Amino acid sequence: MEFFTRVITAIASGSGFAALDWKTALMLIIACVLLYMGIGKGFEPLLLVPIAFGMLLANLPITGLFNEPVYDAATHSGTVGFMWVLYQGVQYAIYPSIIFMGIGAMTDFGPLLANPTSLLLGAAAQLGIFAAFLMALVLGFKPAEAAAIGVIGGADGPTAILTASKLAVELLPAIAIAAYSYMALIPMIQPPLMKLLTTKEARQVKMSQLRKVSQTEKIIFPIAVTIFVVLLIPDTAPLIGMLMLGNLFRECGVTERLSDTAQNALINIVTIPLGLSVGFKATASSFLTFQTLSIIALGLTAFLLSTAGGLILGDVMYILTKGKVNPLIGSAGVSAVPMAARVAQNVGQKENPSNFLLMHAMGPNVAGVIGSACAAGFMIKVFGG
Repeated sequence: MEFFTRVITAIASGSGFAALDWKTALMLIIACVLLYMGIGKGFEPLLLVPIAFGMLLANLPITGLFNEPVYDAATHSGTVGFMWVLYQGVQYAIYPSIIFMGIGAMTDFGPLLANPTSLLLGAAAQLGIFAAFLMALVLGFKPAEAAAIGVIGGADGPTAILTASKLAVELLPAIAIAAYSYMALIPMIQPPLMKLLTTKEARQVKMSQLRKVSQTEKIIFPIAVTIFVVLLIPDTAPLIGMLMLGNLFRECGVTERLSDTAQNALINIVTIPLGLSVGFKATASSFLTFQTLSIIALGLTAFLLSTAGGLILGDVMYILTKGKVNPLIGSAGVSAVPMAARVAQNVGQKENPSNFLLMHAMGPNVAGVIGSACAAGFMIKVFGG
């Protein structure tokens, strides 16, 4: 009987239950809530589900999943935590770059080429990045941390993750979760702002059909953008380079298999370790802080200001062109492709059932992808030490 008692005591004292505290329990509850949001509500489930499950694993005590490598020279053997291995893809910006390759393979830059002024709307929609950066500085964040927080305003998860991994790795979980949460909530967040900053008359404007873009233009574009942007801001090379490589796979006409792999199998495979890795860092010690709440608030402010920046320039274009540009397409200047463009289409069609803004909105939308990558590269260059 005494032996049996000792065994039970040893098992109980060595179990995770013995190491559980209220903070860890709260993180487990948060992880379960995020799983519910992804599975039950469908909020960005392809990333929110692995992120939330990674958070669940990270907060289960005494698993050793994040142990750093240990090598025993005498036995020529070693051990390493499974989470630690997967996280290297985030630490060295591998996963976000591969995700961008897939995005490039899925993206048609034709609407941007057909209407180059869309670049201006994509640029205006980066307003929130720099405004949130300044606000974060006022709140006491270090410049590098403020830069990483500001990138949430681009509504681009991979870019936010890459920037945080370079500038503020300890803030990565909060930044990533904020970025993907606001991306998922675009259909709820943007429409009220779109109606506030535009007139009913302007929202009803029907835009003329875009010109047809030649195959040659579509092939030259990713090559030219890569050369120009990477020469201008070298730190954009991982994102812009992979984005444009994926698009070249799509458009060149001789790499259909590579294009199909990049936009389907490869991006899906990489999404799993990317999501898990983000969740791995969301432990009680790093997540349950005032900083996290500040980041979530600043991220929402950045996203709202980015949307407002695109809409305000859209209003200016509406006036300058004497009513030929529907300002709603400016809201698509954030980097959430193609969700933001679809929201612009939906709001426009509610105002005028014969209105079709989707292709016009895709121009600012893909410009926003390039713009957020350039803004992130600039931040990394300036504050990357």
